[in-house]
Amino acid sequence: MNHFPKILESTAKIRFQDCDPFNHLNNSRYLDYFINAREDQLLENYGVDLFKIVREENIGWVVSSSQVSYIKPVFTMEKVVIESQLLQYSGKHLMVEARMWDSSKSALKSFCWMCFVHFNLKTNTVEQHSARFIELFKNILNPVEENSFNEREINLRGRKS
Repeated sequence: MNHFPKILESTAKIRFQDCDPFNHLNNSRYLDYFINAREDQLLENYGVDLFKIVREENIGWVVSSSQVSYIKPVFTMEKVVIESQLLQYSGKHLMVEARMWDSSKSALKSFCWMCFVHFNLKTNTVEQHSARFIELFKNILNPVEENSFNEREINLRGRKS
């Protein structure tokens, strides 16, 4: 069995066009940074190329819901560290947590929970995960102790990293 890291990490630089007049990352853009980081992390760490899967198999995952907590401002041109991990999975769904830290990982800037549904683009319907994906999910699953987003936020705010 392959050993896969359960918490993935990458860095990003916050771009000017993604910021508001106060020089803060615009609230709506956090999800873009989280999703882009997760896509890159999946390819780099697990060899999962989401766009190749869409092209060749006509399946993919779409966000069905998300919750974001904005804890500290993120500024134009700031370098951030984004971590992500799979919290839950089922036959048709995934739940991922992503955390955005300052470059030293000493200050949590934001975190989110994103739920994804597995979708067949040909039939335009929700679809069961294949055995190949279920096996991957079993290997990378990394749940947290908290049962709610609010409880998780309280615990994350109380710790440094």
